[in-house]
Amino acid sequence: MNNTLGFPAMKNPPLLLHRLQFPGLWRWLMPGMLVLFFLAILLWLPWQARQMESNERQEKLIADTLWVEQTIRFQMTRNEESLRALGRDIGGGNLSTQQLHQRLEQLLGNGRELARVVRVDELGNAVASSDPELHPLAQTPQFLATAASARMSGNPQYSQPVAPEPGKNGGMTMDYHLPLFRGKTYIGSLVATYQISKLLDEMVPWWFAQDNQITLIDRDDKVLVRRAAAGPGHGVYTHKRALDLRGASVTLVTDSIKSEPHLLPNLLVGSVIALSLGLLWSLIALWRDISRRLATEGALRQQMSFRTAMENSLVTGLRARDLEGRVTYVNPAFCQIVGYPPEELIGRLPPMPYWVPEAMDEYQQRFAGVLAGTITPQFETVFQRSDGTQVPILVFEAPLVDSNGKQTGWMGSILDISDRKRVEELNRQQQEKLQSNARLATMGEISSMLAHELNQPLAAISSYTTGALNLIERASSSQTTIDCATLKPALEQASAQARRAGQIIRSVHQFVKKRAPERQEVALQDLVESIRALIELQARKYHVVLQTSIPLDLPKVRADSMMIEQVLLNLTRNAIEAMQDVAPGRRILRLLAHFDAAQSQVAVAVIDQGHGMTPEVAERLFSPFFSTKAEGMGMGLNICRTAIEFHGGTLCHDDNPQGGTIFKFALPVA
Repeated sequence: MNNTLGFPAMKNPPLLLHRLQFPGLWRWLMPGMLVLFFLAILLWLPWQARQMESNERQEKLIADTLWVEQTIRFQMTRNEESLRALGRDIGGGNLSTQQLHQRLEQLLGNGRELARVVRVDELGNAVASSDPELHPLAQTPQFLATAASARMSGNPQYSQPVAPEPGKNGGMTMDYHLPLFRGKTYIGSLVATYQISKLLDEMVPWWFAQDNQITLIDRDDKVLVRRAAAGPGHGVYTHKRALDLRGASVTLVTDSIKSEPHLLPNLLVGSVIALSLGLLWSLIALWRDISRRLATEGALRQQMSFRTAMENSLVTGLRARDLEGRVTYVNPAFCQIVGYPPEELIGRLPPMPYWVPEAMDEYQQRFAGVLAGTITPQFETVFQRSDGTQVPILVFEAPLVDSNGKQTGWMGSILDISDRKRVEELNRQQQEKLQSNARLATMGEISSMLAHELNQPLAAISSYTTGALNLIERASSSQTTIDCATLKPALEQASAQARRAGQIIRSVHQFVKKRAPERQEVALQDLVESIRALIELQARKYHVVLQTSIPLDLPKVRADSMMIEQVLLNLTRNAIEAMQDVAPGRRILRLLAHFDAAQSQVAVAVIDQGHGMTPEVAERLFSPFFSTKAEGMGMGLNICRTAIEFHGGTLCHDDNPQGGTIFKFALPVA
């Protein structure tokens, strides 16, 4: 279901609004849960450590108790085997009374836990003993019952431990009855009496007794004997293990003197407190760091949005490349210039799709120069759009440096200069019109001088040809032969005057002829000679002397001859007019040129000795429509400067130390 705006309806809008209104709660929910979990772990670890320590102590006690029980049983089993061996010898009748006594004493010496060993006949009377003196056995009911059970079953039996008889010293004792048979005839028994206290004193290691209280109890849990070398047990870690004794019920009980481990020992408490304080400090630092990071991220997002908006609104194309020349970034303006989407450009290596096919070698050389860092950071070239149209562009290349100052690639700024090229073309056409108009205006000024100058060679031609015709008529009328030597000087003079007139007319024609600028290799000497007649026409009007100093070995320059002629005519005319009010002897116009090897240029200077110029005039000298002449248009020097700048030079001026002004410019050597 959609709402009125066309968006899907939200299932839980209140919950979503709550989340939007309280973003900090959700931001801190997970860290809070992690902190609670960490605190729970801190509380659980001591308890778990205590349980593990308790289990470890209990397991160790059980293992030690089993080891002690096995030690006791091992020693008692050795005694049983010794008694059986003695019983077999007695049943075989191989022992004398003395030998029997020695064997009994030997048994008593091997086991200190044994109180005595007695040989009893079939009637129950003692016939041999390990004691020096033979004492009768106490025929207690328990003793008789055990002896009868052993005789009836034919197997050795232990009696239950008993207390000593009243009036006698000693502790609890326990008898071991081994029945003796010769064949199938019962011939009595061997009775070994164990001192119960000696079982613990002799068979329990001292180190075990230092850590535990050891007790032997009977089937009624009555304490038979107890050993507590380091004090009574605490009843925390205990274990019971029954001794495997036929006919008797004796249990080994161990009770550790160790108490239950503390839940929070001092070291652990200090560690928990230190960790808690560290955790609290970490939380505060984390909260501050997160707050700063969020603020920084917000500012960064704003900056990124602002920069992205700036990049998207730029008319300048931006292109980033890595050190291998792979395109890593382009902005919308660049895509609009070349007509390709970003996905077709990013990650691509040269050759690029917007390179003009016929200029691939030039692009490859320039690309290699950019990567090597040897190419000019600013250059003009042409790109070809996806629709095939070519676009003139201006490229600015600069190293792309990261925050550590390490170069990671190249950043290029690309400007579409189509409009600028059109404007430049219009300006060029306008300049040509201005130059043409200036030339026509100049021709208007020298038209009167031209008529006067042409009148002289034409009059001379007329005179020489008239004289030649008269000679021919006289010779014809008198029927005489005309000497060629007489006619030759007149005809040569007429021819020279005709060439002079033709040269003046050709100079004027070349000067006013309209054509496109074209740079060629020209000799400055020839260029000056081509307009020398026009310069001298103006110079004679004001009685100015023209002096030229142009070395014959001057290298050729690469220039448009028509434009340089226009410059020289304008500068010389201004120089001639600047000297019309000075003394006739100072009216000298000098045209100098020399080769500047350091700059590989030919420098030209036009020097007059006129009235000079004030600082106010010098400041506005090249401004359009500014002129110091009453009838001047104010475009002459501006056109001259444009023409020189077209050739890559600069038109400047200095004061002449001898009075007047020096105009200077330079042209590149071909």
